[in-house]
Amino acid sequence: MDSHADKARRPLDSRPIAPSLFAHFVLRTANKKALVAWYCTVLAARPIFENDYISFISYDDEHHRVAFIEQPNLEKPAERAWGLAHVAYTFADLGQLLSTYRRLKGAGIVPVRTINHGPTVSMYYRDPDGNQVELQVDAFATKAEAADFLGTEAFAQNPIGVLFDADRMLADYEAGVDERELLRRP
Repeated sequence: MDSHADKARRPLDSRPIAPSLFAHFVLRTANKKALVAWYCTVLAARPIFENDYISFISYDDEHHRVAFIEQPNLEKPAERAWGLAHVAYTFADLGQLLSTYRRLKGAGIVPVRTINHGPTVSMYYRDPDGNQVELQVDAFATKAEAADFLGTEAFAQNPIGVLFDADRMLADYEAGVDERELLRRP
């Protein structure tokens, strides 16, 4: 007998529940082919699916991390329009971020801004449509230490951070300068 009363009850949690994972984002473009190529290069990603209308790429085991929808005749948003400022990706360590910087620079893709924010060391790039992508590395050993830094007077005085020279940081890294020194915000 399969009545309503025979089914096991599954009460739902009434507390707010945060997502377990950021899955993907989708870009509308009139320039899909160029965006797919750029993001595959920058993220070391691979195409998953593509047709004339939509493309999916991924850099890990997720079925897709970025999607691109082709919509001809789109107009570039005004520079002062509201909306998404950037998306950010974190690398495991400074060596990975600097290796990626070198690889991308060799492909003609250079950051538009490099900033040591304090909690992160970040390089900002613009895709062919002008969307910004931040590639970063955590500057502290733990998330708690990074969160503590946000409560300091130094962060309150300058919540954006300090510009740095990526080529200099790369040279210092390869010369053996202590990684903690390179990650420390001046």
